[in-house]
Amino acid sequence: MFTGPSALAMDAKGRLAMPTRHREPLQALCGGRLTLTKHPSGCLMLIPEPTWQAMLDELLKLPMEAAGWRRFLLGSAQEAEMDGAGRLLIAPELRTFAKLQRDLMLMGVGRHFELWDAATYALDEAKTMDSPMPDSLKSFVF
Repeated sequence: MFTGPSALAMDAKGRLAMPTRHREPLQALCGGRLTLTKHPSGCLMLIPEPTWQAMLDELLKLPMEAAGWRRFLLGSAQEAEMDGAGRLLIAPELRTFAKLQRDLMLMGVGRHFELWDAATYALDEAKTMDSPMPDSLKSFVF
């Protein structure tokens, strides 16, 4: 399980350094191989290879009515591998989609990560906090 936020900086070549706390678990889980793809919220998903394979199997089973969403997710998917310094290269097309600038926010959200432009993430979080809590969450004990 990947949890927690990490403020990161992307370099001029489009690389980010994975936080140290995630590097060893990612090496053990997938040899540092991840799939990056678009998320409907406007960020990117960074998905360890075994998790991506399970998601891929499910995406390929979707009916024709979901073809557009399958294309959105599969058509933008790109493989990436952490280098010896724990860095990942984010493809220009994906950086453009997620409006990634220098300052980023990496969020561990369970089996994968979300990668946000830091300013966009702050706006999204404020929007979430201003919206009513969904019924499905109201009975959750904090």
